[in-house]
Amino acid sequence: MPLLYFLLLFLLTGCTDEPASETPPETAGIPEDPYAERIAGAYERMEGDSAGSRVLRAIEAHGGLETWYGNGPLYYHFNYQPLDDGSPRNTFAYNDYARSRAVHYLATDTTQRFGFDGQQAWSLTGERVAGMSPRFWSLTPYYFVGLPFVLADEGVRFESLPAGDLNGQAYELVKVTFADGTGDAPDDYYVLYLNPETGQLDALRYIVSYPGYFPDGGHNPEKLMVIIGKTKVDGITLPAGYDTYWWTDGGQGEHITDIDVTDYAFRPSLPDDFFAMPDSATVFNDLPEQ
Repeated sequence: MPLLYFLLLFLLTGCTDEPASETPPETAGIPEDPYAERIAGAYERMEGDSAGSRVLRAIEAHGGLETWYGNGPLYYHFNYQPLDDGSPRNTFAYNDYARSRAVHYLATDTTQRFGFDGQQAWSLTGERVAGMSPRFWSLTPYYFVGLPFVLADEGVRFESLPAGDLNGQAYELVKVTFADGTGDAPDDYYVLYLNPETGQLDALRYIVSYPGYFPDGGHNPEKLMVIIGKTKVDGITLPAGYDTYWWTDGGQGEHITDIDVTDYAFRPSLPDDFFAMPDSATVFNDLPEQ
């Protein structure tokens, strides 16, 4: 009798229990890789383009998109020092490359900060910070440090140029332009110097056409940035600094800026609201009205 009782109890229990879920409730519906679709889209756009495939090779040589996005937000110290009478720009920067957000603290006074929340630029006073436009400078170090990874975004166009030489080294050259409506300055362009042996980015030429500085159109003269040293952090190869020159008569001109980039660290545990505009801050916008 006891044996029959336990057998019936077992059968009844098995019939009334809900089937066990194969996925724990707390992870149900969460994709294994939240950036998989974004990465797949970048590969689809770039692999079918001869110039784009060269840039994709550079991205992979620097660590690859999976590692880049998977590592989380990036912290670094960006110290921009003009060699003329220009304004130094020395900040502790935090960048969320997945959502195009940034926060900067002045290295000389960390009570002063500014940033970009993905939609709006802000500063605590709503004004320039130590001569810097919060909208322009929030994303300028962001873009240079993020090369070549940021070129996987939509709206980027690639063009192969004839091979070039820089300081005795032959390079593959790719010109980068932007579709209308891409970012704040779609008239910007870059010329990438890609090392044919390593596949990595070693230098670039560029212009600045930011409408906050050029409201009537136009841009500054072309500059050359040479990467001075590289460092590898959590599988990603990053620039240790840059020497910047005017690009004059098709060649390297006057040395105009030194830039040191130090103290890199990925910060995946930063709370999401770290990049939100603080309640005490004010929107800063120096772009001309559309």
